[in-house]
Amino acid sequence: MITLALSKGRIFDETLPLLKAAGIEVLEDPEKSRKLIIGTNRPDVRVVLVRATDVPTYVQYGGADIGVTGKDTLIEHGGQGLYQPLDLQIAKCRMSVAVRAGFDYEAAVKQGSRLKVATKFVSIARDFFATKGVHVDLIKLYGSMELAPLTGLADAIVDLVSSGNTLKANHLVEVERIMDISSHLVVNQVALKLKQAPIRAIINAFSSAIARPVA
Repeated sequence: MITLALSKGRIFDETLPLLKAAGIEVLEDPEKSRKLIIGTNRPDVRVVLVRATDVPTYVQYGGADIGVTGKDTLIEHGGQGLYQPLDLQIAKCRMSVAVRAGFDYEAAVKQGSRLKVATKFVSIARDFFATKGVHVDLIKLYGSMELAPLTGLADAIVDLVSSGNTLKANHLVEVERIMDISSHLVVNQVALKLKQAPIRAIINAFSSAIARPVA
């Protein structure tokens, strides 16, 4: 049995065509089912639904053989014990710094001010500002990041940005792009040895699907 860890939402939806290329079709819509383990058209493959931030942990400790997770989650996790064969080029967005409109970010950085930065991506934010030589106090939040600058909790946020519409709606502006983000395939290293043929078949099918030009 091959167990694939996925999170609901955009990553799940954008992984479906890759699974189809590997001859795997998920039998139920996770948005309409309460099940956390979903079967597929193949008796030897099942999908487990977990929080996006938990995918690397499930794969690392053998709760799943393979998984799909964002580069941001992988960096925060550290990637220990994981084989990362493919950037799947799906669920693309960017990690950016944003501040409230009117806040002079450039001046604050130049003056060596100690910035208060709210984020759930603490490792990424710490490393980014360290390379710039900017002193920051990091405040870990798990949601509604845009509120932090508006309420005075923080001077800036580090968060994922897709269209930028949420920032605009909350009178925030994107001031620095830290990195581009996409989702990666991760594999448990022990599972790769024990179930090499079926896992390699999935990796190869995904790889071919990514390389195939869009019609």
